[in-house]
Amino acid sequence: MQTATLIASFVAALFAQQPGTKPSTTATPPLGQRLIEDYLTQEADRLDDNFLQGIESKADFERLRPKLREQYLEMLGLWPLPEKTPLEAKVTGVIPRDEGYRVEKLHFQSRPRLYVTGNLYVPTNIKPGEKLPAVLYVCGHSGRGRDGNKTAFQHHGQWFATHGYVCLIIDTLQLGEIAAIHHGTYRYDRWWWQARGYTSAGVECWNGIRAIDYLQSRPEVDGDKIAVTGISGGGAATFWIAAADERVKVAVPVSGMSDLEDYVGNKIVNGHCDCMFMINTHQWPWTQIAALVAPRPMLFENSGHDPIFPQNSNDRIRARLEKLYRLYVNKPDELFDIGVTPGGHDDKVELRLMAYRWINKHLKGDNAPVTEPPLKPLDGPLLRAFPGDLPEDEINTKIDETFVPAATAGPLPKTAEEYATWRDAKLAELRRITFVGHRKPVVKRLEPTDGFAGEKPAHGIWITEEQSESDSVANSGPSADVVCSWRSFPAKGNSPNVWLVVLNPEESPDKMPDWAIKVVGNDAAVLLAPRGCGEFAWEDKSPFRVQRSMALLGRTVDSGRVADVQAVIEYTHYVASTRVWKIAGRGQAGVIAAYAAALAPAHCIAEAVVVEPPTTHRERPILLNVLRIFDLPEALGLLAHRPVTIVTSDATAFERTRKLFGISGEPLRLQKP
Repeated sequence: MQTATLIASFVAALFAQQPGTKPSTTATPPLGQRLIEDYLTQEADRLDDNFLQGIESKADFERLRPKLREQYLEMLGLWPLPEKTPLEAKVTGVIPRDEGYRVEKLHFQSRPRLYVTGNLYVPTNIKPGEKLPAVLYVCGHSGRGRDGNKTAFQHHGQWFATHGYVCLIIDTLQLGEIAAIHHGTYRYDRWWWQARGYTSAGVECWNGIRAIDYLQSRPEVDGDKIAVTGISGGGAATFWIAAADERVKVAVPVSGMSDLEDYVGNKIVNGHCDCMFMINTHQWPWTQIAALVAPRPMLFENSGHDPIFPQNSNDRIRARLEKLYRLYVNKPDELFDIGVTPGGHDDKVELRLMAYRWINKHLKGDNAPVTEPPLKPLDGPLLRAFPGDLPEDEINTKIDETFVPAATAGPLPKTAEEYATWRDAKLAELRRITFVGHRKPVVKRLEPTDGFAGEKPAHGIWITEEQSESDSVANSGPSADVVCSWRSFPAKGNSPNVWLVVLNPEESPDKMPDWAIKVVGNDAAVLLAPRGCGEFAWEDKSPFRVQRSMALLGRTVDSGRVADVQAVIEYTHYVASTRVWKIAGRGQAGVIAAYAAALAPAHCIAEAVVVEPPTTHRERPILLNVLRIFDLPEALGLLAHRPVTIVTSDATAFERTRKLFGISGEPLRLQKP
């Protein structure tokens, strides 16, 4: 295994030194970087290899489809499906065109006050009672400011309207007339999006679903003949919408998807914004999104030298989808095909012509070659749905706060029995949507083994192999190694207590932090530096690839640290079961320590101290979907069956924690710093 090769020389150098001496850190930064990159690559490959695992027939896939659809919508923040509230659609202006069509400027509300602006291209020669096929065009990242990015793609609407279609082009959330945010995590430090289970991709998907509702409300539209297409961000949105809504009969995504091998292993994630990704809670191979479109007709287009959608990835996706479509038809190209043009990432006429012909074939039964006659574009300001002031009641610019419902502070249990039921339910939900990808490290090798329990000064590493706690990914390929570090400090007397002191990235395992000295007292201590900390720190290079990549793998950096600490907690009972083990941490590491103790068997940790924890998961640590379950005050209540001290200057923030402890019969100790 590549990771083992990377660590071998480091281990030899580390333990060739005299016990108690500080290890050389000359090679630490590159080694830590290589280790995390190797880990990410292995995990990406592992998930990609799961595509169609156990699927041998059409019947197999159809049995699985309802569960997959529910998981998919949940990962977009759309499960349970939101209520379809009135669209409140308004046409704010009409532009007649001599070429045989008109443009209607309109807006609707996909949710109350969540405005979607767009242009509807309608042929003018429609016969009375005639219903035409329709196309929803979703836009890529082409900034047109106040006019909305729909104006950059108006040539698509013109072609469809002059060839017998009704075409609706809608603005995106970020680049529409009401400018909101796609790039929330790395640009605006809104990593709490991951904790909330929010992605701007979910908004784009929902806006597309409601756009189909609008198309079906139009008297000119045949609601059973609707296609969706778009390029780049619009290509991704084509996948989002077509996978979610089976009213889409034909899909033509253009330059809109890679696989995890490229996104994560080859760092292509750096070239994309948050609207291109769902939160991969259930650890899907990325091609599984496209699989939900099958067996509906799909043309998968790309350019041969597109740097953010590499052709190698497209070839792998094509092969996977052909295998799936072959379960439905003997000749997969009848329903699924690819289109590749020379050049880079661009809305090329060759791509458009292939899309037009594919949609003609499957909505009209016409497979004849097509052309794109030049048509004069309209000036952007003429196409504004809001020609004047924007609506003051809009929630577009703060939709991330409400799109995914957060857990509410509901009634707390009233008895010890109710508390036990509450705790079991919360842990089950955490394992379902927060730690579903929790491939718990199991210690493979601890070096050195003596001194780990604090009998004498020592330093070392533990090498772990990740093992799945989820049946869906058990035995699913090679596991990845994780390397962490520790340093022990013996007791100043004969105390049987050993404190596991969990460190933050900025804390060194070579020195006991001042706050920990106060907690540990005369007891022994083992400083734990989980992944990304201490000797094995890494650089999270722009735009924060490691943090973003982990969410694509169904993890976060912090959930990985929880797994590391949990592994060590459980390992202590193999190497030093006679000691009384306690745990402590400061800030986000204190919360990580608390989660690890809650997930480990109850007898492993006798006491916990959490020093100056944040009051909400919006700050840190970031764990997938956790804010859909509860926030930090209730999370710390999971430890209410053992002595716990919270050192905080804001005791009122942990009032619900205190109540949970009181119910369970174990009083919470709240202390000021």
